[in-house]
Amino acid sequence: MRRFWAALILIWAVGAGQAFAAKIPIKVVILTTFEVGADTGDMPGEFQHWAESYPLKKSAVVPGIERPVRYTDDGVLGVVTGMRARPREAVAALISGDQFDVSHAYWIVAGIAGVDPRSGAIGSAAWARWVVDGDPTYEMDEREIPSDWAWGIYSLGTPEPRVKGSAAGSSGMAWKLDPGLVSWAYGLTKDLPLADNDKLLAARSRYPSELEALKPPHVMLGDALATVRFWHGDRRTQWARDWVSLWTDKDGLFVMSDCEDQGVLDVLTIYGKQGRVDPRRVLVLRTASNYTRQPDGAQPVLKEFTPGGAAAAFQAAYDVGAPVARALVAGWSQYKTTLPGR
Repeated sequence: MRRFWAALILIWAVGAGQAFAAKIPIKVVILTTFEVGADTGDMPGEFQHWAESYPLKKSAVVPGIERPVRYTDDGVLGVVTGMRARPREAVAALISGDQFDVSHAYWIVAGIAGVDPRSGAIGSAAWARWVVDGDPTYEMDEREIPSDWAWGIYSLGTPEPRVKGSAAGSSGMAWKLDPGLVSWAYGLTKDLPLADNDKLLAARSRYPSELEALKPPHVMLGDALATVRFWHGDRRTQWARDWVSLWTDKDGLFVMSDCEDQGVLDVLTIYGKQGRVDPRRVLVLRTASNYTRQPDGAQPVLKEFTPGGAAAAFQAAYDVGAPVARALVAGWSQYKTTLPGR
């Protein structure tokens, strides 16, 4: 009987060891939020350039993630997380699953966004220093707000706008990304040429009051405000500027508007506290597919999308993000234990 139990324990130990060894180590995780159709061979969304051009040839199904993930032999993993609230589920499923070891991984969010014309130009790419959550709020219809209020969106735990509150149990609200890592990524890519064309030029020319909006596409530093709702217009753009300034104690500058970064940072922070990931190893790259407000002198519309803007932003996210992913892999002997910029 003793021999039987010893053999059984040995079999279990060998099996457990094999299962652990089978977990694929990942150096870089690329997070995109949607793809238009298939991963390859049709109209590109956020993921297709990565799948085709990096390329990401292998695939696997991860429970909890809607589409199969794709990866390389040298440890780059690409994920389509889904939009708005979905990335929380997808990132949690990836970290808690038994297929990939992401304990040392760097995370690059590479997605499109709206850009504030005061701060940037369509087709441009921005590495975020800050990510700010714009979701946990009190909200009052602005046709009913007191006359001395700027808008009807204000922080939890506060009686009025422009007062910093808290969102305990809901969100971390503001995340300052590792300055050395962000500076390193920006320095590596700041001089990269980005695609320009007549459609983007025509879009830029409709914002003559904003010098930054008139510039050709380029790589810059620019902070991200994330809300699951799509918003647009002069007043909401001014609210976004104030909200980012408020939650970063005036250190942040609103540049990009997206729907997912707050969920990604929130989940990585939680798992980071449990030692499952390193939340310092996060980069957020947002590329401008449209402006956050209507052109000068135009009437506001529900959605202000620019012809050619999405295609340019999809390409820019890959063109700027891929060199950083490749550099992390190439320098892995150093970057596994030491963050770039240290």
